[in-house]
Amino acid sequence: MKTLALRIYLAVVTVLLLFALSAGWLAQRNLEHERLRFQSQSANNDRMAAWAELLENSLPKGDAPELEQRQAVLEWSQRLRLPLALDDARGKRMVTSPLLHERMAHWPDAQQRLHSVKLEDGRTLWLFRSGGNGPPPGSRMMGPPPPGPRDEPWLSPLAWMLPPGWAGGAQGLAVMLVVVFVAVALGAWPVANRLTRRLQALRRGVERFGEGQLQHRVQVEGRDEVADLARSFNQAAQRIEELVAAHRSLLANASHELRSPLARMKMAVSMLTDMPPEKSTQLQQEIHEDIRELDALVEEVLLASRLDARPQLDRQSLDLWGLLAEESQRTGAQVQVAPGQGNLTVQADERLLRRAVRNLLENARRYGRSDGDGDPDSAVQVSVRQPGGMLEILVEDRGPGVPEAQRERIFEPFYRLPGHAEHAGGVGLGLSLVRQIAQRHGGSVRCEAREGGGSRFVIALPQ
Repeated sequence: MKTLALRIYLAVVTVLLLFALSAGWLAQRNLEHERLRFQSQSANNDRMAAWAELLENSLPKGDAPELEQRQAVLEWSQRLRLPLALDDARGKRMVTSPLLHERMAHWPDAQQRLHSVKLEDGRTLWLFRSGGNGPPPGSRMMGPPPPGPRDEPWLSPLAWMLPPGWAGGAQGLAVMLVVVFVAVALGAWPVANRLTRRLQALRRGVERFGEGQLQHRVQVEGRDEVADLARSFNQAAQRIEELVAAHRSLLANASHELRSPLARMKMAVSMLTDMPPEKSTQLQQEIHEDIRELDALVEEVLLASRLDARPQLDRQSLDLWGLLAEESQRTGAQVQVAPGQGNLTVQADERLLRRAVRNLLENARRYGRSDGDGDPDSAVQVSVRQPGGMLEILVEDRGPGVPEAQRERIFEPFYRLPGHAEHAGGVGLGLSLVRQIAQRHGGSVRCEAREGGGSRFVIALPQ
């Protein structure tokens, strides 16, 4: 999976690599250019110095006739194909070769290429340089070095956009580095924009969910941390929506279940004043039964709410056989211990596990009566088995059983089998609590058909 941290790291490394390669390539080309230019300059300066020395030794002396000096300069200019000019000791121009006239007329930077050599007798010899950057240190040649050419081979694609004299040297290198930086910055923008766009979409989704649109989900794109965050948000939103829906259903069903005993109590209270004492005693007992039913309903509703609110369970090591024996004694159920099963401990919340076992035993006692049996409570049996690393608590009865189509629905809150609500009592929260308790322990609960008739409820817990 290409993580966000890896993508940012690779982007930074790529940018640095491109920048380093570009800077290195430009520096190498600049150094190569400077080396070639220095070699060319050195060779050109050597030639100029040699010509200056040759001309100084070959030209007539300063006291020679001016015509003779002019003819000598023109002759050497034509022989060497070198633009020349000569000034006397007072700085007055004596002669200018036709070749220098031509250069001065056609070369834009001719004045910068014109260099002077001071002769020993005070005269000044002017020479025109066709290339190079100036006289070597220590020479007698004077004048400013001309700027580098604008047609450097390593900057030719960008030479047209540089100011005069910037095509070579540090200025050109700086311009190229700026161009590389701008290109990298423009190339990195789509990546950064895509990341921020997805984060902004996630933020808008969280805001819509916070406004009450519990059904809203965000789109999951990619396989990085942002996608994981969006996926986690969707899962959390789904869980919150389910919890809110469950609480709404619990509240609606609880309010519905409260109406029946309250209505019966209201009617019984109104009839107490007009009844004889012997009948009022029976009516008071019915009122007490309704009060106990309300108390049980409120207790189960509160327990169901607390299960959703508790972040962690108070797990401890429990003696399972002892717990089953205590709860079975309350309802008259039988504990079946298989041969070889000794002490058995389990890590669980004692209060919740005890409540789950008690609800199953009460459910078996209430609904598991077998017709025609003189001792219906004896048919309820409790046992334990350990298949494949799991620990299963079995509660079996000899009642009419649960139809296969109803074996999942009986674990829904406030659901009761048709025909049981009128004569068996209960509000339909007992099995729902059993499922919640089992799931909070990392397990499950299921209903099966028992061999020979009846039902078998199995709580499966991890060991």
